[in-house]
Amino acid sequence: MTKGYWVARVDVADAESYKAYVAANAEAFRKYGARFLVRAGRFENPEGTSRTRNVVIEFPSYQAALDCWHSPEYQAAMQLRLPPVAAIDLTIVEGYDGPQPA
Repeated sequence: MTKGYWVARVDVADAESYKAYVAANAEAFRKYGARFLVRAGRFENPEGTSRTRNVVIEFPSYQAALDCWHSPEYQAAMQLRLPPVAAIDLTIVEGYDGPQPA
């Protein structure tokens, strides 16, 4: 089964309010088997545009990644981070299990 990923770029405008979103989203992430691979570490942006935080979350499957976003738990948490708290670009993508460069 191919894994699923959330790839998010985030600008947090209200760090204190954003903490409530982080606390609330944990329930949905736990329920759908999410695992943070990237969570706002150092980065360079050599091409294109960027936001101040980057996040990559791995799920056991693409369907689990979709189900998490659509879940009542996440939808409730999401309300806590809507603008003006934070602006986000989020892509949910299926992983790749094919050949790799040799």
